[in-house]
Amino acid sequence: ASSVASNEPRWHPAAVLDAEEARNWYAERSPFAARGFLLALDDAVRAIMLAPEMAPLESYGCRRYLLPNRYPFTLVYRLTPDIEVVAVAHQRRRPEYWQQR
Repeated sequence: ASSVASNEPRWHPAAVLDAEEARNWYAERSPFAARGFLLALDDAVRAIMLAPEMAPLESYGCRRYLLPNRYPFTLVYRLTPDIEVVAVAHQRRRPEYWQQR
């Protein structure tokens, strides 16, 4: 049994846009890369659902799960008590732009 109330995280609307923008960027370059990004994102979501407290608690009450190296993105989430995905943040751009979410 999981300590999380739901089988799926809640997504902040801006986090959905983050993911769509990243997917679109990859899709413009390669459908294969776009599919790989979505699979990596799905794997990250599955990992945080299985063990939501595995990532250390950081600023703004959030935790960060890094996608594989070929996708320089971080899944930023918090436990409220459900899991809420706050951002799909590029690791080299606009650090912590999502703080106000």
